[in-house]
Amino acid sequence: MILDSIAFERDDCLLFSGICLSLESGEILQIEGPNGVGKTTLLRILSTALMPTAGKLLWQGSDVARHRQLYLQNLLFLGHLPGLKQSLSPTENLIWWRRIHRDHSPLKNEEILSSLGLCGYEDIPCYALSAGQQRRAVLARLLVTEAPLWILDEPFTAIDKQGVADLEALLIAHAQHGGMAVLSTHQDLGIANVRRFPLVASAEVV
Repeated sequence: MILDSIAFERDDCLLFSGICLSLESGEILQIEGPNGVGKTTLLRILSTALMPTAGKLLWQGSDVARHRQLYLQNLLFLGHLPGLKQSLSPTENLIWWRRIHRDHSPLKNEEILSSLGLCGYEDIPCYALSAGQQRRAVLARLLVTEAPLWILDEPFTAIDKQGVADLEALLIAHAQHGGMAVLSTHQDLGIANVRRFPLVASAEVV
């Protein structure tokens, strides 16, 4: 994946510009910066939820703007909000997600949720779970996706020390299998060789 001179403008204000990055298989990239600098906006551009004001996003040498569907087949985006159907349980949410994404992983839902510390909570409606438990239910998607590119916005929010270790292990395993990940977090990661990109706001009126 290549970011070629990416810029984004909002309400006549240039949020950031001139961002040039590349990401190879097996790499994890951490986007750093204070609140409001545009980390979530940049990740939403990478997910194609937003279009850049200038510059190009390339995937395997092709312009994502022209080949969006092919690109989307290769990524998993988890935003900072839970993204769960609150009336459904973690098991029901996972079944629903696997169905719409046509997942063929042999892993059973119970095994996946149990491995993330949700044993005993699999069938409780998500609205009755804590914020940390809801985040774990969302992270279950990482165990069944075949997408090589993970885009994660503040994935460590609300999870405890064990949850942090579990997520770091998932990221390490994903990279070791040739995957790549871009994430924003204020967390000091316990992962070797993480690339860091400090995002600096332009704050320029145009």
